Amino acid sequence: MAEERPKRKQRNPSDRMAAGYAKAEERNREAREALEPLGEGERPTVVTVGAIVAGLIAISILAGYLAGVEVDGKRPELPQVLAPALIMGVMSWGMWQARYWAVLGFQLILVFLIFSAVFGLAVQATTVAQFAATIGLLAVSGTFFYFMVKAMARIQMPERQP
Repeated sequence: MAEERPKRKQRNPSDRMAAGYAKAEERNREAREALEPLGEGERPTVVTVGAIVAGLIAISILAGYLAGVEVDGKRPELPQVLAPALIMGVMSWGMWQARYWAVLGFQLILVFLIFSAVFGLAVQATTVAQFAATIGLLAVSGTFFYFMVKAMARIQMPERQP
C-alpha cells in the first residue's frame, strides 16, 4: 500500500494571490536596487543606437521625398512626409538627451513593428525571402525592445550621479 502524503494547508485564492504579489514585489525591489543610476550626461548604449536609428529614419524619409520617390504611383503630399519625419526627428533628439518620453515613444513604434512582423509571418509571408526578412525584422525590433526596458528604468531613476 502506498503511503499517504501529509496534506498541505489549503489557502484561499485571495491569500495565494497576495502571496504571489508579495513575491513579485520583492523581485521588483531587488531589480530596482540592482540598477545603477545614470551619471550626468550619460546615455545607455541602446538609447544612443535608437537615437541614431530614429535620426536616420527621419533623414531617409526627407531624402526619399526630395528624390521624388513615388508610393503606389503617386508622389506623397508634403504633410504625409513631414509628420513621420518630424516625429522621428523629435524622438531622435529626445533619446539623444536621454528623455524617458522619447524612449517610450520609440518602444511604441517597436511594438507596432513586432505586431506587424508577427502578422506578416502568419498571413503574408509566402516566399523564403519574405519569411527571412520578417524574421529579421522581428529579431531586431524584439531585441531593441528588450534592451530598452532596462534603459528606461535607469532613465526614470530619481537621482543622477554627479
